[in-house]
Amino acid sequence: MIDDNDGVRIYWHRELPPQDAEAIGEHVLEAVSERVSGGLNELNEQWGHCFDSLMSHARKRLGQEVFRLGGTCAHVLKETIEARHNDVLGEAWLYGRFEYMLFKGRPKV
Repeated sequence: MIDDNDGVRIYWHRELPPQDAEAIGEHVLEAVSERVSGGLNELNEQWGHCFDSLMSHARKRLGQEVFRLGGTCAHVLKETIEARHNDVLGEAWLYGRFEYMLFKGRPKV
């Protein structure tokens, strides 16, 4: 579980939101990592850098969206991560699509 500065909580996959939180809608968020020179494969250092960058951007955007939509927490149900590249510029990055359920109600700590 991630708790950001606005009090928004993000629950990932098997982590469950509070039982008393009310589900108010399913949403999708897309995010991208920073771009790096060259290519990506799951074994190289650049993949790790891009993955960390993608997840950081996704967490920040999820918090912003939950706040914007009037929720108090979100439960990420599914994520898809793909490597993207621009051969002309010689850049690569990761793209993520995150499906989540938005909840309202003050979670108990």
